[in-house]
Amino acid sequence: MRMVRLGRSMNLPNILTISRVPLMFIVVGLMYADFAWCATIAFWLYIAAALTDWLDGLLARRANQVSSFGRFMDAVIDKVMVLGLMVALINDEYFVFLGRDYTIAAMLLLLCILCREFAVSGMRMAAAMRNISIEADGSGKFKTFVQLNAIGWLLGARMFSQDFGDLFLGAEHIWVTGVHGIGLLLYVASAVLTITSGWSYFRRHGHVVMD
Repeated sequence: MRMVRLGRSMNLPNILTISRVPLMFIVVGLMYADFAWCATIAFWLYIAAALTDWLDGLLARRANQVSSFGRFMDAVIDKVMVLGLMVALINDEYFVFLGRDYTIAAMLLLLCILCREFAVSGMRMAAAMRNISIEADGSGKFKTFVQLNAIGWLLGARMFSQDFGDLFLGAEHIWVTGVHGIGLLLYVASAVLTITSGWSYFRRHGHVVMD
């Protein structure tokens, strides 16, 4: 019976959702690869993975295939992809800006993001044990949107500097520097939004674990 239910859950929207996991592994591998156009391939594969986050929900609603399995996996895989890529971004290449290394600050912000995600997930598990469902609210969805954008801009800066260096005259060109700077600002903003949205969740639902 369980196998039948799982098979019915494997519709196109859910397949798109799950596809983000192997795409994440490929993107991370390309981030650390060293061959021609690897940064460009990583960027566009990431864009494809990020677009599935929008496309799976659209297809599920249009085909009336919205399910508990799909909602659960969509939320979990969003976290897996975002956190996996943010961990992969923690090196000097992505967080050196205008001659200064911000890797330590980026790592501390990432630890704040990890703490929030695990805390909220734990609260949801405690709520589920009491048959209480805690759905993602607007602040959580906006947080994920900013996180995805931060990763995209940082990968884009590496693509421009590594694969289009002749066109953009090196990594110090204003366009590359600008894209890199926007990525860093969005990274900081995503960390702030992650913390504030987590506080909002606990303020509204914290009684689930405090009782």
